[in-house]
Amino acid sequence: MDKEYLDEIPENLLNASQAIALSYDGETAPTLVAKGDDDLAQAIIQLALQAQVPIYENAELSQWLSKLELGDEIPQAIYLTIAEILAFVYKLEGKEPTMT
Repeated sequence: MDKEYLDEIPENLLNASQAIALSYDGETAPTLVAKGDDDLAQAIIQLALQAQVPIYENAELSQWLSKLELGDEIPQAIYLTIAEILAFVYKLEGKEPTMT
């Protein structure tokens, strides 16, 4: 694992008690692929770190998304919020979104 990547992870992430994972294919709305509290949350976070998946920390959004069932698409009401997060991740990765 790239040490520089781990150096950028906030310390409080290691103590997070809730985690949510979304998947986005660029074609359909992002879907909830993992969620968990306590030990399961830490396992989700550790898997993300190992895979160098960008992590965005927002307790309120995480709590709201945890009400969804696994496999659910995010509701249209929060498209803008998730789009802003995705744009931030794209920028971190040096990517530009494509316009179709």
